[in-house]
Amino acid sequence: MTGLSAELNAALGRLADAEHLLVALDFDGTLAPFVDNPDDSRAIPEAAEAVARLLDVSHTTVAFVSGRAVDSLQRASQAPDGILLVGSHGAEYRFDGVDTHPPLGDDDLARVATLSVALEEVSAAHPGTWIEAKPAGFALHTRHLDGHAENAANDAARAAAEAAGVPAKVRDGKNVIEFSVLSVTKGDAIRHLRDYTGATAVLYAGDDVTDEDAFAVLGDGDLSLKCGEGDSVARYRVATPADVADVLARLAELRAATGR
Repeated sequence: MTGLSAELNAALGRLADAEHLLVALDFDGTLAPFVDNPDDSRAIPEAAEAVARLLDVSHTTVAFVSGRAVDSLQRASQAPDGILLVGSHGAEYRFDGVDTHPPLGDDDLARVATLSVALEEVSAAHPGTWIEAKPAGFALHTRHLDGHAENAANDAARAAAEAAGVPAKVRDGKNVIEFSVLSVTKGDAIRHLRDYTGATAVLYAGDDVTDEDAFAVLGDGDLSLKCGEGDSVARYRVATPADVADVLARLAELRAATGR
């Protein structure tokens, strides 16, 4: 298999012996290559097949953990039954068909409304950007701006800071800047998933700076996997979603061989 070093293969062998394994995966850039229209994003067939194989292994739970809103994640991932979904970096959960999200108080709702006005003005000033509504804030997408994306992101950050009710969390991602009135991260999501599933070990794979929060909460018995370039605290790294698919397929093979 491409993308698997001897060290990574050995780590997968150790992980395969976990009593209850949680495989938590970012979606865009990890299972699916980036595309111009986010609605067209789909996991590569090899990744979808590997996820399906993992779902068939007992004592193994698979979760998708994304910055997308959970409805968008459901559509793009075409998640099969049994997948746990985490959207908006941990502000939304869809576990076993039940949706939950942290409640917003009146002050939070007022801050969301103020933030909406500020970001709409920025988006209007930068044609080609668009705003995605999230449960506790908004994301300004800049992927169609070519060399001007940084200007739009800077303007958005400035507008949010000047607006009444400054958001609690600002995240810079790939071609997107996100604002939320709730301070939640993918690290919080991993903690919640571990508690919910009773997992004794976790594999987390991601490609974005927002995935660093998830990598940071993993322990010695877990496995962190960075997809692509860039600084990361992840212990292991592969180059492409095809390599991630190879990792997942190998893990499914090793996990099934344990007889769990």
